[in-house]
Amino acid sequence: MTTYALTDSWTMTRRELAHWARQPVQVLVALVFPVMLLLMFGYLVGGGRGVHGDYLGYLVPGMLALTMAFGLEGTMLAVTQDLNKGVIDRFRSMPMANGAVLVGRSAADMLQSALGLAVLTGVGYALGWRAHGGPGAFLAAMGLLLLFRFAMLWIGIHLALVAGKPELVQAVQILVWPVGFLSNAFALPDSMPGWLGTVVGWNPMSHTATAVRDLLGGPGGEPGHAWAAIAWPLALLAVFFPLAVRRFARLSR
Repeated sequence: MTTYALTDSWTMTRRELAHWARQPVQVLVALVFPVMLLLMFGYLVGGGRGVHGDYLGYLVPGMLALTMAFGLEGTMLAVTQDLNKGVIDRFRSMPMANGAVLVGRSAADMLQSALGLAVLTGVGYALGWRAHGGPGAFLAAMGLLLLFRFAMLWIGIHLALVAGKPELVQAVQILVWPVGFLSNAFALPDSMPGWLGTVVGWNPMSHTATAVRDLLGGPGGEPGHAWAAIAWPLALLAVFFPLAVRRFARLSR
Protein backbone atom coordinates (compact mmCIF):
# COMPACT_ATOMS: atom_id res chain seq x y z
CA MET A 1 0.00 0.00 0.00
CA THR A 2 2.85 2.38 0.84
CA THR A 3 4.61 1.62 -2.46
CA TYR A 4 1.32 2.23 -4.29
CA ALA A 5 0.88 5.63 -2.62
CA LEU A 6 4.51 6.64 -3.27
CA THR A 7 4.22 5.68 -6.95
CA ASP A 8 1.05 7.74 -7.35
CA SER A 9 2.64 10.68 -5.53
CA TRP A 10 5.72 10.53 -7.78
CA THR A 11 3.46 10.49 -10.85
CA MET A 12 1.73 13.64 -9.60
CA THR A 13 5.13 15.21 -8.85
CA ARG A 14 6.26 14.62 -12.44
CA ARG A 15 3.00 16.18 -13.61
CA GLU A 16 3.78 19.34 -11.63
CA LEU A 17 7.38 19.41 -12.88
CA ALA A 18 6.09 19.19 -16.46
CA HIS A 19 4.21 22.44 -15.79
CA TRP A 20 7.57 24.14 -15.21
CA ALA A 21 8.48 23.63 -18.87
CA ARG A 22 5.17 25.17 -19.98
CA GLN A 23 5.31 28.05 -17.46
CA PRO A 24 9.00 29.02 -17.22
CA VAL A 25 8.20 32.69 -16.49
CA GLN A 26 6.36 31.79 -13.29
CA VAL A 27 9.31 29.71 -12.08
CA LEU A 28 11.77 32.46 -13.04
CA VAL A 29 9.79 35.12 -11.17
CA ALA A 30 9.72 32.94 -8.06
CA LEU A 31 13.53 32.67 -8.21
CA VAL A 32 14.24 36.32 -9.03
CA PHE A 33 11.89 37.96 -6.50
CA PRO A 34 13.91 37.02 -3.36
CA VAL A 35 17.10 38.09 -5.14
CA MET A 36 15.55 41.51 -5.74
CA LEU A 37 14.60 41.74 -2.06
CA LEU A 38 18.13 40.82 -1.02
CA LEU A 39 19.63 43.52 -3.25
CA MET A 40 17.05 46.09 -2.16
CA PHE A 41 17.50 45.61 1.57
CA GLY A 42 21.23 45.06 1.28
CA TYR A 43 22.02 48.14 -0.79
CA LEU A 44 19.00 50.46 -1.07
CA VAL A 45 17.51 50.20 2.44
CA GLY A 46 20.59 48.74 4.14
CA GLY A 47 21.61 49.32 7.73
CA GLY A 48 19.73 46.88 9.89
CA ARG A 49 18.61 48.41 13.17
CA GLY A 50 20.48 47.00 16.15
CA VAL A 51 22.78 44.79 14.07
CA HIS A 52 26.44 44.96 15.03
CA GLY A 53 28.99 43.77 12.51
CA ASP A 54 28.47 42.76 8.88
CA TYR A 55 24.85 43.48 7.97
CA LEU A 56 25.06 41.26 4.89
CA GLY A 57 25.98 38.37 7.18
CA TYR A 58 22.82 39.09 9.14
CA LEU A 59 20.58 39.76 6.13
CA VAL A 60 21.33 36.72 3.94
CA PRO A 61 20.14 34.08 6.48
CA GLY A 62 17.09 36.25 7.17
CA MET A 63 16.32 36.42 3.46
CA LEU A 64 16.74 32.66 3.14
CA ALA A 65 14.12 32.21 5.86
CA LEU A 66 11.85 34.86 4.32
CA THR A 67 12.00 33.06 0.98
CA MET A 68 10.69 29.93 2.67
CA ALA A 69 7.64 31.85 3.95
CA PHE A 70 6.80 33.58 0.67
CA GLY A 71 5.92 32.27 -2.79
CA LEU A 72 3.12 29.97 -1.67
CA GLU A 73 0.63 31.44 -4.15
CA GLY A 74 1.89 29.24 -7.00
CA THR A 75 1.01 26.06 -5.13
CA MET A 76 -2.23 27.55 -3.80
CA LEU A 77 -3.32 28.58 -7.29
CA ALA A 78 -2.46 25.16 -8.73
CA VAL A 79 -4.58 23.43 -6.08
CA THR A 80 -7.61 25.67 -6.63
CA GLN A 81 -7.31 25.47 -10.41
CA ASP A 82 -7.28 21.67 -10.30
CA LEU A 83 -10.39 21.79 -8.14
CA ASN A 84 -12.27 24.20 -10.41
CA LYS A 85 -11.26 22.65 -13.74
CA GLY A 86 -12.48 19.19 -12.75
CA VAL A 87 -8.97 17.71 -12.81
CA ILE A 88 -9.46 16.31 -9.32
CA ASP A 89 -12.66 14.57 -10.47
CA ARG A 90 -10.78 12.87 -13.31
CA PHE A 91 -8.02 11.76 -10.96
CA ARG A 92 -10.64 10.48 -8.53
CA SER A 93 -12.03 8.17 -11.20
CA MET A 94 -8.60 6.52 -11.51
CA PRO A 95 -7.13 3.87 -9.19
CA MET A 96 -5.03 6.43 -7.33
CA ALA A 97 -4.07 6.83 -3.67
CA ASN A 98 -6.11 9.51 -1.91
CA GLY A 99 -4.03 12.66 -1.39
CA ALA A 100 -1.40 11.81 -4.02
CA VAL A 101 -2.30 15.03 -5.87
CA LEU A 102 -1.48 17.13 -2.80
CA VAL A 103 1.71 15.21 -2.05
CA GLY A 104 2.88 15.59 -5.66
CA ARG A 105 2.17 19.31 -5.58
CA SER A 106 4.04 19.72 -2.29
CA ALA A 107 7.02 17.69 -3.55
CA ALA A 108 7.32 19.91 -6.65
CA ASP A 109 7.14 23.00 -4.44
CA MET A 110 9.90 21.66 -2.19
CA LEU A 111 12.13 21.05 -5.21
CA GLN A 112 11.57 24.62 -6.37
CA SER A 113 12.23 25.87 -2.82
CA ALA A 114 15.54 23.98 -2.72
CA LEU A 115 16.45 25.53 -6.07
CA GLY A 116 15.50 28.96 -4.71
CA LEU A 117 17.79 28.45 -1.71
CA ALA A 118 20.65 27.50 -4.03
CA VAL A 119 20.12 30.60 -6.20
CA LEU A 120 19.86 33.00 -3.27
CA THR A 121 22.88 31.45 -1.55
CA GLY A 122 24.86 31.82 -4.76
CA VAL A 123 23.87 35.49 -5.04
CA GLY A 124 24.86 35.99 -1.40
CA TYR A 125 28.30 34.55 -2.12
CA ALA A 126 28.62 36.78 -5.17
CA LEU A 127 27.89 39.81 -2.97
CA GLY A 128 30.59 38.79 -0.50
CA TRP A 129 28.61 36.88 2.12
CA ARG A 130 30.24 33.73 3.52
CA ALA A 131 29.02 30.82 5.65
CA HIS A 132 31.47 30.09 8.47
CA GLY A 133 29.97 27.05 10.17
CA GLY A 134 31.38 24.23 8.04
CA PRO A 135 29.65 21.79 5.65
CA GLY A 136 27.68 19.98 8.39
CA ALA A 137 26.34 23.19 9.87
CA PHE A 138 25.49 24.47 6.37
CA LEU A 139 23.44 21.35 5.56
CA ALA A 140 21.72 21.55 8.96
CA ALA A 141 20.79 25.18 8.25
CA MET A 142 19.36 24.23 4.85
CA GLY A 143 17.41 21.42 6.52
CA LEU A 144 15.84 23.84 9.03
CA LEU A 145 14.89 26.20 6.22
CA LEU A 146 13.25 23.44 4.17
CA LEU A 147 11.44 22.11 7.24
CA PHE A 148 9.99 25.58 7.81
CA ARG A 149 8.98 25.74 4.14
CA PHE A 150 7.27 22.37 4.37
CA ALA A 151 5.18 23.56 7.30
CA MET A 152 4.28 26.84 5.57
CA LEU A 153 3.43 24.89 2.42
CA TRP A 154 0.79 22.78 4.13
CA ILE A 155 -0.69 25.86 5.74
CA GLY A 156 -0.96 27.30 2.22
CA ILE A 157 -2.51 24.11 0.83
CA HIS A 158 -5.12 24.09 3.59
CA LEU A 159 -5.93 27.78 3.00
CA ALA A 160 -6.23 27.10 -0.74
CA LEU A 161 -8.66 24.25 -0.14
CA VAL A 162 -10.70 26.48 2.17
CA ALA A 163 -10.69 29.34 -0.37
CA GLY A 164 -11.69 26.98 -3.16
CA LYS A 165 -11.35 29.52 -5.98
CA PRO A 166 -8.23 30.96 -7.68
CA GLU A 167 -9.52 34.52 -7.38
CA LEU A 168 -9.65 34.19 -3.59
CA VAL A 169 -6.07 32.93 -3.28
CA GLN A 170 -4.51 36.39 -3.41
CA ALA A 171 -6.69 37.58 -0.54
CA VAL A 172 -5.87 34.49 1.53
CA GLN A 173 -2.15 34.76 0.69
CA ILE A 174 -2.05 38.12 2.46
CA LEU A 175 -2.50 36.21 5.74
CA VAL A 176 1.01 34.78 5.26
CA TRP A 177 2.69 38.19 4.94
CA PRO A 178 2.74 39.05 8.66
CA VAL A 179 4.80 35.90 9.25
CA GLY A 180 7.47 37.23 6.92
CA PHE A 181 7.59 40.89 7.86
CA LEU A 182 6.87 40.65 11.61
CA SER A 183 10.15 38.79 12.01
CA ASN A 184 13.85 39.42 12.59
CA ALA A 185 14.70 39.00 8.89
CA PHE A 186 15.86 42.60 8.54
CA ALA A 187 16.45 43.94 12.08
CA LEU A 188 17.01 42.71 15.63
CA PRO A 189 13.94 42.52 17.91
CA ASP A 190 15.91 44.41 20.58
CA SER A 191 15.85 47.51 18.38
CA MET A 192 12.03 47.46 18.15
CA PRO A 193 9.38 48.72 20.58
CA GLY A 194 8.90 46.25 23.44
CA TRP A 195 5.55 44.80 22.37
CA LEU A 196 6.66 44.48 18.74
CA GLY A 197 9.95 42.86 19.72
CA THR A 198 7.99 40.30 21.77
CA VAL A 199 5.76 39.45 18.80
CA VAL A 200 8.77 39.16 16.51
CA GLY A 201 10.57 36.98 19.06
CA TRP A 202 7.68 34.50 19.12
CA ASN A 203 7.42 34.32 15.33
CA PRO A 204 8.40 30.80 14.15
CA MET A 205 10.30 32.31 11.24
CA SER A 206 12.42 34.36 13.65
CA HIS A 207 13.49 31.18 15.44
CA THR A 208 14.44 29.61 12.11
CA ALA A 209 16.38 32.70 10.99
CA THR A 210 18.22 32.95 14.34
CA ALA A 211 19.12 29.25 14.29
CA VAL A 212 20.37 29.53 10.70
CA ARG A 213 22.49 32.56 11.59
CA ASP A 214 24.00 30.62 14.47
CA LEU A 215 24.76 27.59 12.29
CA LEU A 216 26.28 29.75 9.54
CA GLY A 217 28.31 31.85 11.96
CA GLY A 218 26.65 35.18 11.20
CA PRO A 219 25.74 38.12 13.43
CA GLY A 220 22.48 37.77 15.30
CA GLY A 221 22.84 34.03 15.76
CA GLU A 222 22.08 32.58 19.19
CA PRO A 223 22.57 28.98 20.33
CA GLY A 224 19.50 27.14 21.53
CA HIS A 225 17.09 28.29 18.84
CA ALA A 226 17.50 25.13 16.75
CA TRP A 227 15.06 23.25 18.98
CA ALA A 228 12.41 25.93 18.52
CA ALA A 229 13.18 26.00 14.78
CA ILE A 230 12.33 22.27 14.71
CA ALA A 231 9.44 22.27 17.20
CA TRP A 232 7.46 25.12 15.59
CA PRO A 233 7.27 23.60 12.06
CA LEU A 234 6.47 20.15 13.45
CA ALA A 235 3.67 21.63 15.57
CA LEU A 236 2.28 23.50 12.55
CA LEU A 237 2.47 20.34 10.44
CA ALA A 238 0.68 18.37 13.16
CA VAL A 239 -2.21 20.82 12.86
CA PHE A 240 -2.41 21.76 9.18
CA PHE A 241 -1.36 18.53 7.42
CA PRO A 242 -4.33 16.52 8.75
CA LEU A 243 -6.62 19.52 8.25
CA ALA A 244 -5.60 19.76 4.59
CA VAL A 245 -5.93 16.01 3.99
CA ARG A 246 -9.34 15.95 5.70
CA ARG A 247 -10.54 18.95 3.71
CA PHE A 248 -9.34 17.39 0.48
CA ALA A 249 -11.11 14.12 1.31
CA ARG A 250 -14.36 16.01 1.89
CA LEU A 251 -14.03 17.90 -1.39
CA SER A 252 -13.36 14.63 -3.20
CA ARG A 253 -16.63 13.00 -2.16
